Amino acid sequence: MYPHGIFRITAASPSLSVANPIANAKASMQVIDSSDADLILLPELGLTGYTCGDLFGSDALLDGALEALAQLADHSRSHRKIVVAGLPLAVAGSLMNVAALVANGKVMGIVPKTFLPTYREFYEGRHFRGAGISEPELVTVLGHDLPFGTDLLFQSGDATIAIEICEDLWTPLQPSSYAAVAGANVLLNLSASNETIGKANWRRDLVRSQSGRCIAAYAYASSGAGESTSDLVFGGHCMIAENGGILGESRRVGDGLEPAHFDQSSVTCDVDLQRLAHDRRVVGSFDDVRDRLDRQFRLVELRMKSDSIKPRNALARRVDAHPFVPDESAELDARCAEIFSLQAAGLIKRLTRLPDTLPLTIGVSGGLDSTLALLVAIRAVDSIGRDRKCIHGVTMPGFGTSEHTRTSADRLIEATGITGDCIDIRQLCLDTFRGIDHKPLGIDIDETTTAESLHKSLQDNAQGASDLTFENVQARVRTMLLMSRGFVLGTGDMSEQALGWCTYNADHISMYNVNTSIPKTLVRFLVRYAADNYFGGELKELLHRVADTPISPELMPTAADGTILQDTEAVVGAYELHDFFLYHFVRNGFSRDKILYLAEHAKFKKSYSNGEVAETLDTFIRRFFGNQFKRNCVPDGPKVGSVSLSPRGDWRMPSDADADAF
Repeated sequence: MYPHGIFRITAASPSLSVANPIANAKASMQVIDSSDADLILLPELGLTGYTCGDLFGSDALLDGALEALAQLADHSRSHRKIVVAGLPLAVAGSLMNVAALVANGKVMGIVPKTFLPTYREFYEGRHFRGAGISEPELVTVLGHDLPFGTDLLFQSGDATIAIEICEDLWTPLQPSSYAAVAGANVLLNLSASNETIGKANWRRDLVRSQSGRCIAAYAYASSGAGESTSDLVFGGHCMIAENGGILGESRRVGDGLEPAHFDQSSVTCDVDLQRLAHDRRVVGSFDDVRDRLDRQFRLVELRMKSDSIKPRNALARRVDAHPFVPDESAELDARCAEIFSLQAAGLIKRLTRLPDTLPLTIGVSGGLDSTLALLVAIRAVDSIGRDRKCIHGVTMPGFGTSEHTRTSADRLIEATGITGDCIDIRQLCLDTFRGIDHKPLGIDIDETTTAESLHKSLQDNAQGASDLTFENVQARVRTMLLMSRGFVLGTGDMSEQALGWCTYNADHISMYNVNTSIPKTLVRFLVRYAADNYFGGELKELLHRVADTPISPELMPTAADGTILQDTEAVVGAYELHDFFLYHFVRNGFSRDKILYLAEHAKFKKSYSNGEVAETLDTFIRRFFGNQFKRNCVPDGPKVGSVSLSPRGDWRMPSDADADAF
């Protein structure tokens, strides 16, 4: 195991010689030698082969399996790895299909298979007895009395390991479910699953869903092509899942790739035990079933040598730099379609509770967020058969509005067929500056100052200037105008809420916000998806123009040539970093060090130095804590993903919390 709760697992299906335990032990040793994992999982009955049939009744095979286990244990001594292997074992006069866990050169415990398949192609009941409720607590193996039973948990650092065998996973009441409730976070399955049409998908779904149901890592290693093929073909399918997602899987016979036959297969992945611990803490219902356990579990301490903890430069798991945005185009399209449906459904319900004559008012800026909100509104009113004219798009150019975004806003209103209106807010802002005796950007104003003359002076002083009051006045004037006209649809996204990148009681507030749980990195994809799938012609081209527009609140003056000077990401840092931080801070509860560690292994679109990432993370934490007061009074809006900052649901936090510990 190495820092931040990362635990490396190899699930392997070595080359196999049916009924030749010593040869199989040597093949397993080769896997041990070639892997740098903390734990190595081998297949069901892997020391003999699953397809030995009536040879399982032979003393020679059973004695050979024990000798193979002894060699495996001795070989593991110098490697200081946990190894789990399958073999047949005589227990209390019966033959049982078991898994042996080896660590520090010793066999530490034996877990028998509970459920035996004796149907269709399987005939295990002919040879083995399944585990019952009256099994001995100890069995003598290789001259040592060892813990035995389905009630064993093996502890190694942060990893608590439980074992089940093949059919145990396919039953209604899986032994691993009980073990997970008892504290196991690493679940292992030694299997011998033959390949038939469509079975791999079902097997994969079982592994993935069990890992999610148990909030655990689940490793699965199945027998491979070395098994007898008299009647069946075994594919060597190995998988590792974590909390509902497949981290990695091996080749398997039957996957359609060349070569069609191969002797061995394996997959190595790092599982994140800290993430699992966090999720179990926050999912209260996980602990609710603990009182219903039908057994007491015994804990076997493995006490791995400290020098088995070795630094590793690379992670054997993918760290998604954009956790809110799927990589695959087909999955991304499906995600966007689902999100649009959720956003529209939320708005439709709200609209049905309002008078038909009440306008749906949106501030249309020509930027990403307001465009997305407008598209959702159009989808909603189209779905319920209302005229698009009930949507009132208001453009409100101010001192920072660029010609680019103003043109985009005007064209959006025209191309979508909604009701449009334009209100120049500069005079209202000038009147407000006079009323509160404020000098915008330090410029003196008097009764002779006009909006146009002030605009020119502001442009002359814009480079490098800052004036929060100047920005807030414009934002609040816009909100006042919108709120005075009808039901206001908000446009601010979740990333802005996280950073507090909004003006309190201005763009921060509305009467319903369809973007409330949409992160900034996803907004651009949603706009492009809508362009390509819902709208055609001029509007499609226009939406791509909006998607390519730099992110800016446009509250500070442009340069004299119209160039946007206020670049949001230049001020607060890249949104792809902030969304990465937001996901791991809120969704996974990770520490600053853990987030930085993961960021080192993520492939972002841009190249960032370690110092830049750390500085941006500090900005995120400071702003996240400093702006909870804004999030504590945000309008209603639909949750669409696993992360939400709604103070009424997912994220409840005091406004005056101290960020120092974080």
